[in-house]
Amino acid sequence: LPLCFPQKLWKMLESDQFRSIWWSEGGKCVAINKDLFKEEVLGREVCQRVFNTRHIKSVIRQLNLYGFTKVQRDFQRSASLPEFLSEEAAASAHSQILYYYNPSFNRAHPWLLGACKRR
Repeated sequence: LPLCFPQKLWKMLESDQFRSIWWSEGGKCVAINKDLFKEEVLGREVCQRVFNTRHIKSVIRQLNLYGFTKVQRDFQRSASLPEFLSEEAAASAHSQILYYYNPSFNRAHPWLLGACKRR
Protein backbone atom coordinates (compact mmCIF):
# COMPACT_ATOMS: atom_id res chain seq x y z
CA LEU A 1 0.00 0.00 0.00
CA PRO A 2 1.28 3.47 -0.81
CA LEU A 3 1.90 5.71 2.19
CA CYS A 4 -0.39 8.67 2.81
CA PHE A 5 1.06 12.18 3.00
CA PRO A 6 1.56 12.32 6.81
CA GLN A 7 3.32 8.93 6.76
CA LYS A 8 5.67 10.06 3.98
CA LEU A 9 6.38 13.25 5.90
CA TRP A 10 7.12 11.29 9.09
CA LYS A 11 9.51 8.94 7.27
CA MET A 12 11.36 11.93 5.79
CA LEU A 13 11.69 13.57 9.20
CA GLU A 14 12.99 10.38 10.78
CA SER A 15 15.44 9.74 7.92
CA ASP A 16 18.93 11.20 7.87
CA GLN A 17 18.68 11.40 4.08
CA PHE A 18 17.13 14.91 3.99
CA ARG A 19 18.72 18.16 5.17
CA SER A 20 15.82 20.35 4.02
CA ILE A 21 13.23 19.12 6.52
CA TRP A 22 13.55 18.45 10.25
CA TRP A 23 11.72 18.33 13.58
CA SER A 24 11.56 21.68 15.33
CA GLU A 25 10.26 22.90 18.70
CA GLY A 26 11.24 19.67 20.45
CA GLY A 27 9.49 17.46 17.90
CA LYS A 28 6.23 19.42 17.86
CA CYS A 29 6.72 21.26 14.54
CA VAL A 30 7.94 20.46 11.06
CA ALA A 31 10.59 22.86 9.74
CA ILE A 32 11.18 23.11 5.99
CA ASN A 33 13.98 25.04 4.32
CA LYS A 34 12.00 26.09 1.23
CA ASP A 35 14.84 26.50 -1.29
CA LEU A 36 16.73 23.39 -0.20
CA PHE A 37 13.48 21.36 -0.15
CA LYS A 38 12.70 22.42 -3.73
CA GLU A 39 16.13 21.22 -4.83
CA GLU A 40 16.58 18.16 -2.61
CA VAL A 41 13.05 16.69 -2.54
CA LEU A 42 11.00 18.19 -5.37
CA GLY A 43 13.86 18.26 -7.88
CA ARG A 44 14.33 14.49 -7.86
CA GLU A 45 13.93 12.28 -10.90
CA VAL A 46 10.49 10.68 -11.32
CA CYS A 47 11.61 7.26 -10.04
CA GLN A 48 13.07 8.78 -6.83
CA ARG A 49 10.22 11.18 -6.00
CA VAL A 50 8.75 11.24 -2.53
CA PHE A 51 5.72 13.31 -3.58
CA ASN A 52 3.98 13.34 -6.96
CA THR A 53 4.77 17.01 -7.52
CA ARG A 54 7.62 19.37 -8.28
CA HIS A 55 5.92 22.38 -6.62
CA ILE A 56 6.28 23.56 -3.02
CA LYS A 57 2.76 25.04 -3.17
CA SER A 58 1.35 21.53 -3.68
CA VAL A 59 3.20 20.26 -0.60
CA ILE A 60 1.92 23.23 1.43
CA ARG A 61 -1.61 22.52 0.18
CA GLN A 62 -1.25 18.92 1.43
CA LEU A 63 -0.02 20.17 4.82
CA ASN A 64 -3.11 22.40 5.05
CA LEU A 65 -5.45 19.59 3.94
CA TYR A 66 -4.09 17.38 6.72
CA GLY A 67 -4.67 20.01 9.41
CA PHE A 68 -1.20 21.57 9.68
CA THR A 69 -1.08 25.27 10.44
CA LYS A 70 1.78 27.61 9.63
CA VAL A 71 3.58 28.89 12.71
CA GLN A 72 5.03 32.40 12.59
CA ARG A 73 8.38 32.97 14.24
CA ASP A 74 8.40 36.07 16.43
CA PHE A 75 11.59 38.10 16.61
CA GLN A 76 12.24 40.71 19.27
CA ARG A 77 13.63 43.81 17.55
CA SER A 78 16.47 45.92 18.93
CA ALA A 79 16.25 49.67 19.28
CA SER A 80 19.74 50.34 17.88
CA LEU A 81 19.96 50.60 14.08
CA PRO A 82 23.04 48.35 13.53
CA GLU A 83 21.55 45.59 15.69
CA PHE A 84 18.16 46.03 14.01
CA LEU A 85 19.73 45.70 10.53
CA SER A 86 21.68 42.56 11.47
CA GLU A 87 18.51 41.07 12.98
CA GLU A 88 16.62 41.93 9.77
CA ALA A 89 19.26 40.07 7.73
CA ALA A 90 18.96 37.05 10.01
CA ALA A 91 15.15 37.19 9.82
CA SER A 92 15.34 37.37 6.03
CA ALA A 93 17.50 34.24 5.88
CA HIS A 94 15.16 32.69 8.42
CA SER A 95 12.13 33.44 6.20
CA GLN A 96 13.27 30.63 3.90
CA ILE A 97 12.29 28.28 6.73
CA LEU A 98 8.62 27.36 7.04
CA TYR A 99 7.24 25.97 10.30
CA TYR A 100 4.08 23.85 10.44
CA TYR A 101 2.25 22.46 13.46
CA ASN A 102 -0.38 19.76 13.85
CA PRO A 103 -1.35 18.55 17.34
CA SER A 104 -1.58 14.98 15.99
CA PHE A 105 1.87 15.10 14.40
CA ASN A 106 4.33 14.94 17.28
CA ARG A 107 7.66 13.09 17.37
CA ALA A 108 7.11 12.06 21.01
CA HIS A 109 3.66 10.59 20.21
CA PRO A 110 3.91 8.54 16.99
CA TRP A 111 0.64 6.75 17.79
CA LEU A 112 -1.21 10.02 17.06
CA LEU A 113 -0.16 9.82 13.39
CA GLY A 114 -3.33 7.85 12.64
CA ALA A 115 -5.37 10.89 13.70
CA CYS A 116 -3.88 12.97 10.86
CA LYS A 117 -6.78 12.71 8.47
CA ARG A 118 -7.37 14.59 5.25
CA ARG A 119 -10.11 17.22 5.58
